[in-house]
Amino acid sequence: MTYSAAGTRYDQLPIRRVGKTGLQLPVISLGLWRHFGDEAPFARSREVVLDAFDHGVFSFDLANNYGPSKGSAERTFGQIMQRDLKPYRDELVITTKAGYPAWPGPYGAFGSRKTLISSLDRSLKQMHLDYVDIFYSHRPDPNIDLQETAQALDQLVRQGKALYVGISNYDRDQTATMIQYFNDMHTPFTVNQYSYNMLNQQAQTTGLLDYLGQHGAGLVAYGPLAEGLLSQRYLDGIPADFPIHRTNKYLFEQGTQPVVAQLNALNDIAQQRGQTLAQMALAWLLRSQTVTSVIIGTTSIDHLHANLDAAKQLDFSADEVAAITAILK
Repeated sequence: MTYSAAGTRYDQLPIRRVGKTGLQLPVISLGLWRHFGDEAPFARSREVVLDAFDHGVFSFDLANNYGPSKGSAERTFGQIMQRDLKPYRDELVITTKAGYPAWPGPYGAFGSRKTLISSLDRSLKQMHLDYVDIFYSHRPDPNIDLQETAQALDQLVRQGKALYVGISNYDRDQTATMIQYFNDMHTPFTVNQYSYNMLNQQAQTTGLLDYLGQHGAGLVAYGPLAEGLLSQRYLDGIPADFPIHRTNKYLFEQGTQPVVAQLNALNDIAQQRGQTLAQMALAWLLRSQTVTSVIIGTTSIDHLHANLDAAKQLDFSADEVAAITAILK
């Protein structure tokens, strides 16, 4: 059956601009991280991607190592592009990244010029694209001068293979270094994609969020639900084998019980707001206009719609902010 996008797709979600740049994103993006690769039924992946677009999600986030088999998420998305979304290419923001291991040998990871340029060439072929809208350095390379990474990203923009540049997992100081390089080269740097959720607020406490805002850039939050921790599933306890992301592991330093207590206290406030805990968690991050978009990773249509409903109530009263802040301390 030929796909035709819903005519109401731009009536569904707020859209935010990054600083004074031309880049605009829906407040919620879809990430194809774990469950859109070679182990997922293609029909289900296609259904979720197309349904997301029908409901206002025109930003799709990938990386060269997403799968689980490396590169397979890009190949899945490439099939959907060819089959369904090609007529809508000019409406879509498609992003990918390089930095984590994606192929054998010394150039399969990190941020050298060879790695980044080779990786984007691979990604474009796999997704059947002429360009991506944002190409990210997925993590800083500790072994080289960050200037090499910045120059490679600049080159890819000048070659027309990427429209905007992003960085991911760069702390405040590393971000400041990269912004200086990008400013010197007049490179269209736009966003830092960073781990950020209600329980892990390092993006805010380290000053990264403020710094990005002051320099006309945005933050795209990944893991906004902490791998599902910020949902009602764990109000009675967190299993010992919970797959916590490396950026959130410190949350369990005092054990899981204090986290369970926080989740229950937050859930009480969410219920008073008429939201689920997950919806409130997404809305909480979007209080800051510097947070351009939050990336969700669901493969369930029901969960997708529930998460998108978070955008219907983004405002918090002063009392709610005070109560939540007290819980998170």
